[in-house]
Amino acid sequence: MDKRVVIVTGAARGIGLATTHLLLSQGATVVMVDIDEEELTKASCELDNVLVHPCDVADPESVALMVDTVEARLHQIDGLVNNAGIAEFGPIEQTSIDIWRRVMATNLDGVFLCSQAATPALKRSKGCIVNIASISGLRASTLRTAYGTSKAAVIHLTQQQAAELGEHGVRANCVAPGPVRTKLAMAVHTQDIIEAYHDAIPLNRYGTEDEIANVIAFLCSPQASYITGQIIAADGGFESTGVGLPSLRRPHDRYVNKQAKNSPLDSD
Repeated sequence: MDKRVVIVTGAARGIGLATTHLLLSQGATVVMVDIDEEELTKASCELDNVLVHPCDVADPESVALMVDTVEARLHQIDGLVNNAGIAEFGPIEQTSIDIWRRVMATNLDGVFLCSQAATPALKRSKGCIVNIASISGLRASTLRTAYGTSKAAVIHLTQQQAAELGEHGVRANCVAPGPVRTKLAMAVHTQDIIEAYHDAIPLNRYGTEDEIANVIAFLCSPQASYITGQIIAADGGFESTGVGLPSLRRPHDRYVNKQAKNSPLDSD
């Protein structure tokens, strides 16, 4: 990755920040992009070889300015990691059109806008796009109508990018993380949900931010030069185990196990 310039959106925290650190360790220059300017400044203050640019990826003008600035300052773009995203979970009937549009604007429009703006530079460098979707884009679950649909669309958009840009030497791939042990996840997942995920995932654990970053960095690297149009589920095998998670399928007000009466398995 020496002398390569890679844009990472959603770089202020989580998987985006872990990816930034890994790419820097491999010799890349990283453009750290995030809508949270304060957190972005804090995350980047002690890093070398970074260009920091606050940006709302859902806003076409903000994205165009970001890409123009990168080209003016660094003169090239070799990779784009579309990691910025938001998650809003809730039942279908409680998913308002405002929630739907907000999720789509960041998770889907942001990927489209950043990729489109960076495409001319990526054609010149024969660079790569790595889109970050989610296991929720590959397998259905409750409470994820907007989020899961947005990530499924990102997966298809990746394949469209690969099909159209391949003749220009531009690769496009997608990483679909499973449950990852982030601060946010650990704050909102109950012990019941944590245990259920461990039971459902063949590797019996959550992934780490660094493990997802390893996959992203590989897809950005010359070692992945013949890989395009692929969706890699970095999920501990979660996709292979079925649809949904039992603990999440229960109504919110009934997380208490109740023994069924008159079960055929009961013995008197």
